[in-house]
Amino acid sequence: MIIKEALYNACLEFVDNRLLTVNKAISDIQYSLESETKSSAGDKHETGRAMLQLEREKAGHQLSEIENQKQILHKINIESKHNKVAFGSVVKTSTSNYFIAISAGEIMIDNMSYYAISAATPIAQLLLSKSVGDEIEFRDQKYIIETVL
Repeated sequence: MIIKEALYNACLEFVDNRLLTVNKAISDIQYSLESETKSSAGDKHETGRAMLQLEREKAGHQLSEIENQKQILHKINIESKHNKVAFGSVVKTSTSNYFIAISAGEIMIDNMSYYAISAATPIAQLLLSKSVGDEIEFRDQKYIIETVL
């Protein structure tokens, strides 16, 4: 279970780092909005404010997405063992290793590469409900499931 716990913690760290980045962006946008003074070129001022409002809205959407990712992660029980690939599983295949959780990219644990992927990704959809020894084909490549944790 140590691998699953390490992957889970790496995903939490990924989400927390994104949260810090987006919160800083929101803070910077807010500061810019408050400090921007009305210039003699009124149209230019209004355009600048509109652009900042759009940026703030975009950051708000990112914040919402991060909250969703946190909620998804909190649904994972790192103690659970799986016979078949399911949400929260660590899957080792003949080609790559996966953690079915959120899309957080490549994570290195003990010099082994794992890909944190969402259950909605095409490869995860093929892996779900499969067992050790099962084979899937993705992008003209065969994957044999070697371990499900």
